Amino acid sequence: MSARPRAVFPVEILELIFSDLDIEDFPSIIAANHQFNCIASRCLYRCIPEMKPRRTIGCMKTLEANKDIATLVRTLRINYGVHRPIGNFFRLLHRVLVKTTSLRHFSIELSQHDNHYTRTAWLFQGCRFSLRSLTTSMICDTTLARFLETQHEIFELCLRGFQTTSHFDISPSALPALTTFRAVHVGAPILTEIITGRPVEAVSLSLFPEDGFTPLDALRHSRTPIKRLTVMSLEFSGPEQLIAEVSSRLPQLEALHIVILALSYSNQILLNSSQHLRRFPELRYLTVMAPGSTTTQDEEKIASSWHKACPTLKTIILPKGKVWFERDGKWTCWD
Repeated sequence: MSARPRAVFPVEILELIFSDLDIEDFPSIIAANHQFNCIASRCLYRCIPEMKPRRTIGCMKTLEANKDIATLVRTLRINYGVHRPIGNFFRLLHRVLVKTTSLRHFSIELSQHDNHYTRTAWLFQGCRFSLRSLTTSMICDTTLARFLETQHEIFELCLRGFQTTSHFDISPSALPALTTFRAVHVGAPILTEIITGRPVEAVSLSLFPEDGFTPLDALRHSRTPIKRLTVMSLEFSGPEQLIAEVSSRLPQLEALHIVILALSYSNQILLNSSQHLRRFPELRYLTVMAPGSTTTQDEEKIASSWHKACPTLKTIILPKGKVWFERDGKWTCWD
């Protein structure tokens, strides 16, 4: 009697199985046989998460030494926010980035010292990948701007770096697919440069006392209406004034999230914000987080008042962090 043939799973099924494995399981899988090695390598190197420095460097050396493995990488995240790498690390990373030609999502967080004083956008020189998303704390300088001009498929961009006196001019034809833009330290000039003429629908930004509300004016230059906005306000504006300023510029918002640092508020201030919510005919999601104290009863009253002024609201998050929603004509929250 002939032996029954072994059942062989399709490659797609094996990839799904391997994708659910913990990283510690891969060495034995890779060593099992040639087929498993090929499939497991694709799964292992497709998405490289944040790792501790020693492990990151080991991974970088593997990618540099093996071009075939480097081309498997689609997502790469590096976080050196609490470390100050030496020049050898940056040169190693540059060699790796040149070889990861299939990279689609890249995130790199550097230390505060490097964010302030080190220009690292040269890391992108010679790279041939076409990114879909980029998150970086690199200084916003001319070199970074020139790199962004080569990336025609980026739809999500997060610039966490500082604005400098260097020119940051981007060609009007650059970033044609950009729909989501997040910024931390940049001011109105870079916001305007990035947003103008592009189909940006979602923005996250910070407001600083020295800039006032000028950064909000940049949002008017998007090619399409801004639908989602997250604002972090530092030390100079309360929720009532901020909602008023946003509503006068972006009445078409569907989601507004506000985080206010340092300034306290009162329940009356939040209630007074109702008058400005009337300007939002399509607002569905509203979050206001600020220092202070409220009771659940206070927040229920505020949520009801806001919904009365803006009937399109579906969910509201207030400083206690609870999610409020309407049920049977009454605003309630998850305890």
